Amino acid sequence: MAAAINFSGQALLQQSMSFRAREGMALISLPTKGLCMPTQQKIKIQHGMSLRKQLKTKSSTTLSSTRFGDFELSPSPFSASDMIGEFYKCINEKNSEELHAYISNNCYFEECSFPKPFEGKQEVVQFFEQLMASMGQHVKFKVEHICEDDEFTAGVNWHLEWKETPIPFTRGCSFYECSIEGDRLLIKNARAVIESPIKPGGIVLTLLKNLTSLFDDFPKTTEWLLKSPQVIILYIVKIYTMFLAAFINPIVAGYINMWKLVIRLFCLVLNMLIKILKIFLK
Repeated sequence: MAAAINFSGQALLQQSMSFRAREGMALISLPTKGLCMPTQQKIKIQHGMSLRKQLKTKSSTTLSSTRFGDFELSPSPFSASDMIGEFYKCINEKNSEELHAYISNNCYFEECSFPKPFEGKQEVVQFFEQLMASMGQHVKFKVEHICEDDEFTAGVNWHLEWKETPIPFTRGCSFYECSIEGDRLLIKNARAVIESPIKPGGIVLTLLKNLTSLFDDFPKTTEWLLKSPQVIILYIVKIYTMFLAAFINPIVAGYINMWKLVIRLFCLVLNMLIKILKIFLK
């Protein structure tokens, strides 16, 4: 009887010790908030420091690749901002041969001072060659800012300078969309907006207000006109040809010829003054 009681007592004692041991292990293994949160924060901080270190190494090494887990990131060799900067440098250096290397074969260039856009590589290159010839030897583009949206689009603020002196009314903005062709980044679409020398000021707001009032009064007609503006131009040209051309064309032609004569006389007088100054300043 005593042996039975002793055996049962030992069994109960062993069962109690086993239960406490399991309870202790369970308490240790439970992810309590007080124990695990600092550990998780420490892991995040270490991971963030390691990530910044890897990104720093990636930015300093141009052609190297960085690996994050199962993903491998490689820096792109193409940059629209860098290419556009080199493009303006080519224009300033009057390098017409290198200019071809920046223009795509299907380039579409809209210069808002011209009535029609330039389409195709030949027309766009011809425009920039005429631009370089018109700039002379001392006029250059001064690029103020180049803003890059992604690897294929960039916007540029610029103005013209003569011997590093800004020229009035020559500020402009250009927007470029590029494409990869072969191993180069080329200009595919472009638009240039140039500052107007005419500053109408508040007159523009008055005209806009009157125009929008007409739009609101005749919405159907406005919608038709905005969708087909070429129809208006055709009708205006027909009316001009039928009723006004016979009277206005001779006046315009005489006005143009008069200004041509004035410009020739001015150039002649200017050349004479330059020659006289060269003689006396020697």
